[in-house]
Amino acid sequence: MKKYKWGILAPGKMSAKFANGLKVLPNAELYAVGSRSIERARKFALDHGFKKSYGTYEELAADPEVDVIYIASPHSFHFEHTMLCLRNGKAVICEKAFGINSREVETMINEAEKRGIFLMEALWPPFQPFYKKASEILESGILGEVKHLHGYFSFIPPFDPADRKFNVSLGGGSLLDIGIYPVIDALTFLGIPDDIRAVALFSETGSEESVSAVFRYNNRCLASVYSSFSTNVGIGCDILCRNGNMTVSRGRDMNQRVILSLQGREKQEYVFTPEALGYHWEAEEVMKCLNENKLESSIVPHAFSINLIRTLDRIRQSAGIHFPQDN
Repeated sequence: MKKYKWGILAPGKMSAKFANGLKVLPNAELYAVGSRSIERARKFALDHGFKKSYGTYEELAADPEVDVIYIASPHSFHFEHTMLCLRNGKAVICEKAFGINSREVETMINEAEKRGIFLMEALWPPFQPFYKKASEILESGILGEVKHLHGYFSFIPPFDPADRKFNVSLGGGSLLDIGIYPVIDALTFLGIPDDIRAVALFSETGSEESVSAVFRYNNRCLASVYSSFSTNVGIGCDILCRNGNMTVSRGRDMNQRVILSLQGREKQEYVFTPEALGYHWEAEEVMKCLNENKLESSIVPHAFSINLIRTLDRIRQSAGIHFPQDN
């Protein structure tokens, strides 16, 4: 079994979760951490068992021993950091949102394809057992025709104008941070919408605090997606069908649940609690693709990432959400 030396670009909460996932994979070597602060890099490396620490991202990307880099910087830096790693010949898995807009994402993908380097967006849901179960149930036809999907994610963070959640220059706002999840639900279970109408409410920094969008599909199906930093509803997705309903939810990363309610039958509930919060499956897929000399994953292909960012762009255009990077 070939072992791959992993680098972490931008240590933080998400990087800690991902590193814990790497620890359960025998072919993943926790090798190097890069941060804008050498002290922060050293602490993360010590806490999680990485061998090397770098005080710049450039040093991490230039290390010839690093095989693949996980990027978890704020959305507004994903394009810059992904391009840095690709130009240094490193395979990349980059956190969502992949980029600020479709121009950035398409440029990243084109660069990876031109150089023959693997690139994948770090989308958590498609790898999880609850998501696979939901898809299996829908594909079985037991629920009948899907008529409406309602996806939502909201929580109330402390307000800090400089925090990436409220800082427009960092891609701040609920849509790219958490609203992306119900959008992923709609694209996964229903496909690309034919029409999108969206409205947003804005914080005092100018960042979008709440957004609600309605997707219309020409097969007479609707979807509504909602994200907010002003309510505390949690995360989930209700799929309403001709013969019954299905709820797909989780308590943030744990307690994955699928609840099936068929007309005239008792409810069925499926519960999943994967090890390492399920993050190891993303890294496992990256290394599998590298073993097979693939440039993209079949689970999160480039086409899905392009459809996702284009859908987010359509929501932003309808709701009047703008970032400096759009200019």
